[in-house]
Amino acid sequence: MAQQYKLIHPVKYYRDYLNSEIRPDGRETNKCRNVAVNIGSVTTADGSAVVKIGNTNVICGIRAELAKPKPSEPNQGFLIPVVELPQMCSVKYRNHSGANEDTDVFSCAIHDILVNSECLDLKELSIHNDKLVWAIYCDIICIDFDGSFLDAAILACVAALRTLKLPKVIYDVDINDIKVDNTILSPVNLKAMPICTTFMTFDDQAMITDPTAEEEDLSSSVINIAASKGDICFVRKPGGTPLSETQMESLFKQALDRETELLKILDDCFSQQNHTINQMVE
Repeated sequence: MAQQYKLIHPVKYYRDYLNSEIRPDGRETNKCRNVAVNIGSVTTADGSAVVKIGNTNVICGIRAELAKPKPSEPNQGFLIPVVELPQMCSVKYRNHSGANEDTDVFSCAIHDILVNSECLDLKELSIHNDKLVWAIYCDIICIDFDGSFLDAAILACVAALRTLKLPKVIYDVDINDIKVDNTILSPVNLKAMPICTTFMTFDDQAMITDPTAEEEDLSSSVINIAASKGDICFVRKPGGTPLSETQMESLFKQALDRETELLKILDDCFSQQNHTINQMVE
């Protein structure tokens, strides 16, 4: 009976729960779902990570390729996120409806977050000025889309970049000869690790943290906030209900708290991996 009521009156169904200060999945309005991170599981990639936030499941594989720099930025490499939303990840993409538009929007948002946070110094990806640089592709594939996609995608990107090691490249500019030594690998220098948190408003007033896909469909606005090194580096709010300064300050505080929480999860994940590797060496 409850499922029939939900299908017929989804907004009233959700509103009835919020009147009791709880959400249909049992969470309070400001509570996030459980997070799981797995690193280095895609052996065919130069770096990889799998992130699960609730039922949202995202894989990020890193491809490092040699390229010629832009004439306008001859001493900078490239950091290029590429999002893929396959049909299997969500019912709303079953017929490719909106998938192309959403992949472009998400790819741009991820790029802006990584660049604004100064996650990588693109100059450090330069091998020879005006001749040769690294192009780092972050291939992000959504396996299951259940809301807060940007949160999972950014966390997967950061985790995958932390596993990335680039081979030594010897470039002879005189004869345009490139030699890659895959026996000498160096990790990239991550200068920041941005964390994104998604919020939504419901009925133009209730503030919801880490919404599911069903909740996002009922929202009057969705807000993405990214934090890095204790500062806000990105805010995205494509229309919807206007928010007061007090409401935004509350969201900023939650985003900063979540940054600390997720970075600890990430550090614990890498500590466990290093412990396992050390045990294997011993």
